[in-house]
Amino acid sequence: MKINSRKSKVESRNPNQILSFLKHQYFLIIFAGCIGFVGLVAFYKLFVVKPTYIYAKVKVGQGMGWASTQRPSLWFVKAIQQAQVEKDLTGKPLVKILDVSYYPYYGSGQYDVYVMARLRVSRVGGTGTYNFNRETIGVSSPIDLEFPNVQFSGTIIALSEKPITQTYENKIIYLYKKAVNPWEYEQIQVGDFVSNGKEKVFEILEKEKGPAVGELLSQFGESLNWDTLPYQYVQIKAQIRVKKEDDQSIFGEEYMVSPGRGLPVVLTNLTLNDYSIIKVEAP
Repeated sequence: MKINSRKSKVESRNPNQILSFLKHQYFLIIFAGCIGFVGLVAFYKLFVVKPTYIYAKVKVGQGMGWASTQRPSLWFVKAIQQAQVEKDLTGKPLVKILDVSYYPYYGSGQYDVYVMARLRVSRVGGTGTYNFNRETIGVSSPIDLEFPNVQFSGTIIALSEKPITQTYENKIIYLYKKAVNPWEYEQIQVGDFVSNGKEKVFEILEKEKGPAVGELLSQFGESLNWDTLPYQYVQIKAQIRVKKEDDQSIFGEEYMVSPGRGLPVVLTNLTLNDYSIIKVEAP
C-alpha cells in the first residue's frame, strides 16, 4: 500500500515539474522551435516545391553595385566558354550555361562577351519578379555567377520564362573611307574575317581604291592638297551576320547596321577605323 501511494505522489508531481521546467527553459524551447520551423521550410523548398527556371542573357563585365570593370581578355573568355554548371550547397544546379558568344572590342585586345544561361530562381509573391541568390533580378540588373573554374559578373540584357530565341541573317554591306594611307589598304585582306567564337560574323569579300576626293582638312582646320598626299579612297564589300530585332539589323549584339553609320570591326590584320556604311543589301 505504501509503495502504491508513493507512485501516485510521484505521478502527481510530474506534470508540475514539467511545467516548472518549461517556464524556466523557455529560451531553449523557442530556439528549438525556430530550428524546427527553419528545417520544415528548408525541407519544403528543397523536396516539395518544384524549382522555377528562367532564361537570361548576360553581358559580361558589369558587377554588383555597378562597379566599372574591364572587358574580358582572351584567356578570360576561354575560361567562360568552359564553364558549364553552377551548383548550390546541396549540389543541385543553380545556373547552366547554354551559349557563349564574343566579339573583339575596338583596339583593346579585349572582348564583348555574351552568355545565355538558365537560372534557378524563386518568385517574389505575385509581382512577376524573381530572386536569384537572394537578390531581385531583372533586365539591366547586375548578376554574379560563380563556377568551379571561373567567377564573373555581368548585366542582364534579356530575361524570359521561355528559352530566348533570336533570328540572325546575312547581309552584304559596303564600307567607305575617303582618305586612306597605302599601307592601310595593303593590310586589308580579302577573306579576313571576324568570329564570335562559333561562326564567321564578318568577312571581307572585295576591296577597291581610287583617287581621294572631297575636301581634306588638317587637325588645325586648314585645307590640304590631295596632290601632295598619298591618300586614296577605299571601299570594302563584306558579308556580315546580323540579328533581326524590331525591323532593325544589329551587329555584335549592340551596333545598328544601316547606311551612314560607322561600324567597329576588329580584323586579324587591321582594325577598321572611321569607315562608314554606304549601302546594305541582301546576299
